[in-house]
Amino acid sequence: MKITKTENGSGSLCFALEGRLDTNTAPELETAVKDSIDGVKDLTIDMQDLDYLSSAGLRVLLGAQKTMNKQGSMRVTHVNDTIMEIFEVTGFADILTIEKA
Repeated sequence: MKITKTENGSGSLCFALEGRLDTNTAPELETAVKDSIDGVKDLTIDMQDLDYLSSAGLRVLLGAQKTMNKQGSMRVTHVNDTIMEIFEVTGFADILTIEKA
């Protein structure tokens, strides 16, 4: 998986994900989020080029959402139908702010 981090000076941060967010790659995203999230008011997870999302990836998203609930907002953007179905089946569609592709 490739993670592209874009910071905006006004407390805005975006992670663009490419490939598979699974058991092997979730720790990489978790570390990137934890190392970057201090002081962030608006976090965006861009899934435009994400092909697959596993339960390990969902756990990382949930952790990020819990942190952002305390300090700002988080949204997940460019979600394709396959990933959206995973969010709906797991109930994450009710927890996350999601913008479909």
